[in-house]
Amino acid sequence: MTKKNILNIKELLDEKHLKYNNRSFIENDPISIPHLFTKKEDIEISAFLAATIAWGNRKSIIINATRLMDWMDNSPHDFILNHSKKELKPFEKFVHRTFNGSDCIFFLSSLKNIYTNNKDLEAAFKNVIEKDDLNLKHNIVSFRNLFLETKHLSRSEKHISDPSKKSSAKRLCMFLRWMVRDDKKGVDFGIWKSISAKDLCLPLDVHTGNVSRTLGLLKRTQNDWQAVEEITEVLKQLDPNDPIKYDFALFGIGVNKDL
Repeated sequence: MTKKNILNIKELLDEKHLKYNNRSFIENDPISIPHLFTKKEDIEISAFLAATIAWGNRKSIIINATRLMDWMDNSPHDFILNHSKKELKPFEKFVHRTFNGSDCIFFLSSLKNIYTNNKDLEAAFKNVIEKDDLNLKHNIVSFRNLFLETKHLSRSEKHISDPSKKSSAKRLCMFLRWMVRDDKKGVDFGIWKSISAKDLCLPLDVHTGNVSRTLGLLKRTQNDWQAVEEITEVLKQLDPNDPIKYDFALFGIGVNKDL
């Protein structure tokens, strides 16, 4: 790609980033769930659970994530630390796509283990990034290993993506974007300081992948971790300090057919 083409695409994506990275984006997106809260732990727990079920119809995602918050008495941190077995009963019937009640109860139990032994989710994700790493692959894998220490059914493991096995880890990358980016636009939270925005990875899904290919930014045809690394490196050429701000542009263009 020529320097002129890169500059033209940067101009387009900067324009779309400004169009979509604002508070009007929140209402119809799963990020609306953590925006219900102000306490750090409530924000990150609700965000993690909303991101976990963030595939399929966005309206359905928001409805089901709201149901989870209601069952937690809209105090997710307090619920995670202090729930009784009886209070877990409603979660047994939870279903979102292939994420079912047994998966849900395991996630709540694992979160309790993390908050009991690691202080919070940020501490659970914190890891030294290897100097030759492009991204947060090792942080995600390390977190996944920790998360799976809690007793669980093998079926539940598919709901914590593993980039070491080529998964794009779209939902975890999205969750990290929510927690880390701090651009004062009122969408992402920027409440995690141990990870830098420059080290984030693009949440690669059908929308961001297809638009990236249409624009000539991504050559790889599969939406896997190798594609995540490829597109993230390209976006770093456009903004080395905040490459994942272009998630708003790529997703907005894709979902709204705005190209």
